[in-house]
Amino acid sequence: MHNYLDFEKPISDLEGKIIELKKLATEDESIDTTDEIGRLEVRVREAIVEIYSKLNAWQKTQVARHPQRPHFVDYAKTLFQEFTPLAGDRKFSEDAAIQAGLARFRGQPVAVIGQEKGNDTKSRLKHNFGSPRPEGYRKAIRILEMADRFGLPVISLVDTAGAYPGVGAEERGQAEAIARSTEMCLGVKVPLVSVVIGEGGSGGAIAIATGNKVYMLEHSIYSVISPEGAASILWRDSTRAREAATNMKITAEDLKSLGVIDGIISEPLGGAHRDPDSVIAATGDVIANALAEMASRSGEQLRNERRQKFLNMGRNL
Repeated sequence: MHNYLDFEKPISDLEGKIIELKKLATEDESIDTTDEIGRLEVRVREAIVEIYSKLNAWQKTQVARHPQRPHFVDYAKTLFQEFTPLAGDRKFSEDAAIQAGLARFRGQPVAVIGQEKGNDTKSRLKHNFGSPRPEGYRKAIRILEMADRFGLPVISLVDTAGAYPGVGAEERGQAEAIARSTEMCLGVKVPLVSVVIGEGGSGGAIAIATGNKVYMLEHSIYSVISPEGAASILWRDSTRAREAATNMKITAEDLKSLGVIDGIISEPLGGAHRDPDSVIAATGDVIANALAEMASRSGEQLRNERRQKFLNMGRNL
């Protein structure tokens, strides 16, 4: 069953009528509903085009959080071959919110890091709703060190509302783990390509997204704090999240214009959740092009360019 967002009511009404007509035709073969279904399908497409051509920042936030949006496991299954996940940070424990390991990407050995939210109650609890604990970032550091040692390009897929804010995580050094993961991203002498596939929340995202090339899906978001969190701090009212989202410049278009990201990956009409296969394929093509572009650069050059890229942010504003 498709999950409709609140602003998609015109679409849900039309698609509901199509379902009813198809059911009616199945129950009574003497009734021909083909023409009416065809007209409704045209109206559905027109409604999707109209609605998705003028999404505001809060609506894009809702799309980025859509429960049927493809997650890391969906990308990993399609984009990578021989994916071998590695577990544990060699210090405390395993954190399933961050998935990391070694794989082949179109025949090329790579290291892979990503955040997984889960897609049902059981998997969401297992992956802590995509909010990593310190051991998750320390696992990412371990994979980055391994990639640097063996000269493996790193691909990271970002999808988190933010790092886990619990007491236990703070006691085990959440901020320090995020800082060291960010530092490690800046220090490796291999190509690092990052893609925000859903939510890019705060330090929880930047810890694995400090790449040579950073891309966002068209309806993803990338921010220093969630709109709800910003509204709670600024106005002590989380219900003003819509207003916060608009002012925070969190959409792909905003961040591309500010020079925070390098490019935007187009999504299918109606969002990635309506055609996961095509958006995953498009993401793979962008990653492949980015790796090919950096293939001839030395390790020192890759590291220096990455550091300079982030040092330059905001200088021309």
